[in-house]
Amino acid sequence: MANSRPTVAQLRAFVALAEHLHFRDAAAALRISQPALSGAVASLEECVHARLVERTTRKVLLTPAGERVARQAEVVLSELDRLVDEVNAVRGPLVGPLRVGVIPTVAPYLLPVVLPRLAKEFPDLELSVREERTDPIVAELLAGRLDVVVLALPTPAAGVTELALYDEDFVLVAPADFDFGDLERPDGVHREALSRLDVLLLNEGHCLRDQALDVCRDVGARPAAATYATSLATLVQLVSGGLGVTLVPETALPVETRRAPHLGLHRFASPAPFRRIGLGFRSASPRADEFGTLAASIRSAVAEAGIAEGVRPA
Repeated sequence: MANSRPTVAQLRAFVALAEHLHFRDAAAALRISQPALSGAVASLEECVHARLVERTTRKVLLTPAGERVARQAEVVLSELDRLVDEVNAVRGPLVGPLRVGVIPTVAPYLLPVVLPRLAKEFPDLELSVREERTDPIVAELLAGRLDVVVLALPTPAAGVTELALYDEDFVLVAPADFDFGDLERPDGVHREALSRLDVLLLNEGHCLRDQALDVCRDVGARPAAATYATSLATLVQLVSGGLGVTLVPETALPVETRRAPHLGLHRFASPAPFRRIGLGFRSASPRADEFGTLAASIRSAVAEAGIAEGVRPA
């Protein structure tokens, strides 16, 4: 009788478990139920006739056999993804499945502009989108669970090729009745004004927080220590309530300022602080030409939409 072989689903389940060392977190990453994940790992153990994990009440540990299986499973899955990528490349540009990750401070503002164009230009593209913060989506990209990501550059990892899409200025958002006094001049607000203001930030883990901190550090400013938000929407509402000021990227302004009353928008004097949004993909991917086509389509969509005055092709 021939020996049974592990299935792709079993290998993906085990690699996720090896990465997270927690059944619940691994199941959430794969978007399957925890019992389904446990069943897949148990079936894999039966298939290879070895115990791969030690289960405790708080965490999961890999056995020596589990460590070896995890390493080999990553290689197998990577090669399987490469096979699919190469087949798709032969079929033509942007045909078939494409798994895209987008950071939360880009997704709500860029996707409504880009998705209709992609649907029209590439009708055979089977697009799936995952919104997540920078570090998790880069990890998913490098693990082969995403094909391409849209994020603020530079990418915080090696092995990722970047294609710049557009630059967007930061705008200082303050309560409508906020008195800037001599901090605002005819050519705009100078960065040094931040050193005299309470700047509200997103929680840790958001790249936009890091970018705002960089701007503040340049002028010796201290962000407000006690108040943070998990989204740009909440951040702008806090400003509307008079708790401080914040930095908002241009593309987010039309959406977020519409939801919050009593706001004043103040542009910075040149050169304004800005961030660069780009496309990232695994440097070893055979689909580089496809992703170049995707980047060109996104750039065209942004340019034609005229999202805001402070948005420029990169």
